Amino acid sequence: MGVPAFFRWLSRKYPSIIVHCVEEKGKECNGVRIPVDTTKPNPNEVEFDNLYLDMNGIIHPCTHPEDKPAPKNEDEMMVAIFEYIDRLFNIVRPRRVLYMAIDGVAPRAKMNQQRSRRFRASKEGVELTEEKQRMREEIIQRGGYLPPEEIKERFDSNCITPGTEFMDNLAQCLRYYVADRLSNDPGWKNVVVFLSDASVPGEGEHKIMDFIRRQRAQPNHDPNTHHCLCGADADLIMLGLATHEPNFTIIREEFKPNKPRPCALCGQMGHEIKDCQGVAREKKGQHDEFADTVPVSEQEFIFIRLCVLREYLARELTMASLPFPFDFERSVDDWVFMCFFVGNDFLPHLPSLEIREGAIDRLVNIYKDVVHKTGGYLTQNGFVNLERVEMIMQAVGVAEDNIFKKRKEDDENFKRRNKEKRRRMKAEQQGPAYLTTGQFAPHALGRRDRPEAVHNARHQAYDMRMQHNKDAAQSLKAMMKNGGNSSAGPSDSTESRGVKRKAEDSDSEPEPEDNVRLWEEGWKQRYYKTKFDVDATDDDFRRKVVQSYVEGLCWVLRYYYQGCASWKWYFPFHYAPFASDFKDIKGMFTEFEKETKPFKPLEQLMGVFPAASGNFLPSTWRNLMSSPDSSIIDFYPDDFAIDLNGKKYAWQGVALLPFVDERRLRAALAEVYPDLTAEEVKRNSLGSDVLFLSRSHLLFDFIHELYRTESHESTDIPAELCHGIQGAINLDDDPILPDKTVKSPIPMLRDISQNSSIGVKFKDPQYADGFVFKAVLLPDAKIPNKVLKPGDWEKGNREPWRPQLGFNPNRQQAHLDQSGFRALGHSMNRNQRGGGQYSNAPPPSNYHQGNYRPPHAGGHQPFQHSRQNSLLGAPPSFHQPQFPRQQQQQQYRGGGHGWDRSVQSQQSAYQQNMNRDRGGAGPGGYQQRYDQRRDDWHDRRDDRRDNRGQQHQGYSSGRSYPPPPPSRRYNWN
Repeated sequence: MGVPAFFRWLSRKYPSIIVHCVEEKGKECNGVRIPVDTTKPNPNEVEFDNLYLDMNGIIHPCTHPEDKPAPKNEDEMMVAIFEYIDRLFNIVRPRRVLYMAIDGVAPRAKMNQQRSRRFRASKEGVELTEEKQRMREEIIQRGGYLPPEEIKERFDSNCITPGTEFMDNLAQCLRYYVADRLSNDPGWKNVVVFLSDASVPGEGEHKIMDFIRRQRAQPNHDPNTHHCLCGADADLIMLGLATHEPNFTIIREEFKPNKPRPCALCGQMGHEIKDCQGVAREKKGQHDEFADTVPVSEQEFIFIRLCVLREYLARELTMASLPFPFDFERSVDDWVFMCFFVGNDFLPHLPSLEIREGAIDRLVNIYKDVVHKTGGYLTQNGFVNLERVEMIMQAVGVAEDNIFKKRKEDDENFKRRNKEKRRRMKAEQQGPAYLTTGQFAPHALGRRDRPEAVHNARHQAYDMRMQHNKDAAQSLKAMMKNGGNSSAGPSDSTESRGVKRKAEDSDSEPEPEDNVRLWEEGWKQRYYKTKFDVDATDDDFRRKVVQSYVEGLCWVLRYYYQGCASWKWYFPFHYAPFASDFKDIKGMFTEFEKETKPFKPLEQLMGVFPAASGNFLPSTWRNLMSSPDSSIIDFYPDDFAIDLNGKKYAWQGVALLPFVDERRLRAALAEVYPDLTAEEVKRNSLGSDVLFLSRSHLLFDFIHELYRTESHESTDIPAELCHGIQGAINLDDDPILPDKTVKSPIPMLRDISQNSSIGVKFKDPQYADGFVFKAVLLPDAKIPNKVLKPGDWEKGNREPWRPQLGFNPNRQQAHLDQSGFRALGHSMNRNQRGGGQYSNAPPPSNYHQGNYRPPHAGGHQPFQHSRQNSLLGAPPSFHQPQFPRQQQQQQYRGGGHGWDRSVQSQQSAYQQNMNRDRGGAGPGGYQQRYDQRRDDWHDRRDDRRDNRGQQHQGYSSGRSYPPPPPSRRYNWN
């Protein structure tokens, strides 16, 4: 789930950690799709060794996307997941390991949050259905038009939980997918693939961290392995820092806020369901051929470079004159620990610490002031020094009263600015009472079209004077009727008669009632009375809450650095204590219970599912959720309160659900366990990771020999055959073997008749009880070269943002200054929507920017990726294949991201400058030269094809275009 607002804060404070991915697109020739050759060097100019996929971040957007039509059935969902993984593999191109981890049964501390999310999703689904029905009836009664209501089965995203048939089917489909890629894709042939499906306990990202942690503790581990982790959760950044691997990168989708969504009632864009008026849909296209299309844009990816974040933190956390030696790695661990106070998946954040209010900066400043007194660091290898943490908390507690008052003051200022903005926008929407036409009508700057001709200028001026006189007369009448009060305008004299005037802020949403009022005196007493229903004078209860929170801090840090310390522990309250309550906490925690076990998959479903999702459970188990005679019926309320807790939206509030009592749950399930079928028993059992590789891998013969001899004993992997990876392998119960057909679980995909892959069970290296994984840099690790320059420290949000494509900071980029944009705006016809020669014609180029030169020989064309293609493509006469991004730009002109619009403007301006240099003036001159050179190019095309493998396909390879002007990086200062 991650930490809300953490990534936004981090990317604004440390902007250089973000790099935009360079993605090469597949091509199509004569209707045949040519896939990307992933054996070639990575176009991002960096080579990754291991790629880790947190699969739940892929499964959810592929099964129920928000910005495009949803898949029609489960088979289409699986294909969408395959395509998503293919795209990530194309961008990252791992050379050693691909690790796919699906969320299994989570620790009890996480199950509480999962329970809250699933109950919310069920409640919101019911409320949306009721609202749609109510709005439909109102609109039909008013005579509005709505399309007929579709009767289709709603996809319940709660099925993406361990133990369901959906997750079991997903595991089978991924096994088929891996076998297919290992057998047919050359880029996969030397890659070891690990699949940890939902039957393996643990969250996906923590299974990945456990794999990294256990491998780097082995003597054969390569300390300079370059890791790339895919996931959208913000806590992945802290997990990556906790590994202390110097080469760690995170890839995630670029977040684009405020994406348009269609109305859930009429399906039209531009309004929400509450504002739906039941207006008939406008025709899309000349023959309404685009009626069922939704404008979508392919999601771009970004890299988060943790090595650059370490550079930022090194500057921020370095402290002089310490009474003990400074250790940067230990200070990074303390920074990760302090981030837990502002939110995580297992504990509520402290009331006085909000990321949006600069809570992390406040904690860092306090930490740097207090660390001189603590005598050492807060943490070591995932273990917390509570005595030193108490000093930090007390320093925060001193400022709590001022923090709450400042929060209220900022909130009032924000409301006031919003009210003024609404009033201003309302006045702008009304416009002037009279707007002249003809030659006196106002025109936007840069308009190329001519104003309307005026046949009689005197008559036009007379009409303007008479309109002014009419307005003056109406104002005088209104003032006389109001008894001398001139506040009523000319248009208010008749329409507003007898109508009560609205309050100024009547259009604003009602504010939720806040009974705590943290900004007023007595806030602590009101907080404990309202949230916990106890008096603030009850010191024993407050100490109990603080003790549970302290245990939680120790559990979370241990979870990040050593693995799950206890599968049973959880925080038993909905709210956190105040920082000022952390007193005498040194002896509040000793140790967690040893040898705890996770829930089984079906048991977890009973702990996190609402009754509405009971169809994923066996019938007798389902009855425990709904039967009035059930002993655990109180675990499944039909309705529950959501406490906004000072927030504005329901999704930000606290769901007040009862906590599940594990002993009562197990006692109730003991009676229905005998009713499980053989298939359900299999789904309810815990599984293991599976390792796959192809015939060309060095380890293939070793594993194949185990199957040939039918060795059922656990065997250690020879590290020299598998890039230093170690672990134990066992024969799989349902193995994928070479030269044996792999049946496709998806009807639309073919069977693999010539399989070249093999699969085997895998278990991570095991360590003795009490073993501590060291949170240090490994001895032979090489620190990457510094990226930040002196000017990067002060940039922050004050400089104009400029994307970096790939890992090469010297990649030249096309640019256009403001004067060029103005000239371009004056030369283009603004009335043409998406048309014209200048709209999307890229400048003639085929060269590579920067220092990177991928090899291309024979018939291979030089590489061009989607972003670079839009800047450095071929001229229109060559009819090069349109890539998805270019098709999207051509289809949806005038909208989209600002970067896309600037790219289009740059392309057009470049063509205009080329025409001007050759004596051409406008479209006509360019079109004449275009026709002449097209004929010349056709004559020379056959000769160039013969010599394509010998000549460089740049500006001098048979083209009559002159070379471009020397590119210079734009000085954005």
